[in-house]
Amino acid sequence: MKKIALALALTLASTVGALAEGVTHYLAIHVDENDPQVMNLALNNAQNVTSFYEAKGDTVVIEMVAYGPGLNMYIEGKSPVADRIATMSLEMENLSFAACGNTHRNMSLKAGKEIVLLSEATMVPSGVVRLMELQEDGYSYVRP
Repeated sequence: MKKIALALALTLASTVGALAEGVTHYLAIHVDENDPQVMNLALNNAQNVTSFYEAKGDTVVIEMVAYGPGLNMYIEGKSPVADRIATMSLEMENLSFAACGNTHRNMSLKAGKEIVLLSEATMVPSGVVRLMELQEDGYSYVRP
């Protein structure tokens, strides 16, 4: 009987230990303003959330979605936060950057040439649709 109780206790302990190993959280951050303070706040949010969950033993997957005037955050030679994005993308594997294809197309038409984005940014067809998809997939939503 003691062996069965011990086996049960060990099984329970290993199950509780597995549950305590950490949870993965998902966060979508929305940038739609051409304002360096907003862009830096969004990047700060990503860093702070990552640090918070890492300290708890959890992980977080973060996608930053920019559209409208916020797409300037990802434009080569124009982004006031390009250096931070480059550094953070190297240091934070959990962070990705999505650029709205609709906004990019309209900006390129207006400029009369293809607007070049930072290499860290990935084009999505629509920023708004991407945010909807992320939320439908269980991502929490933040707009700094």
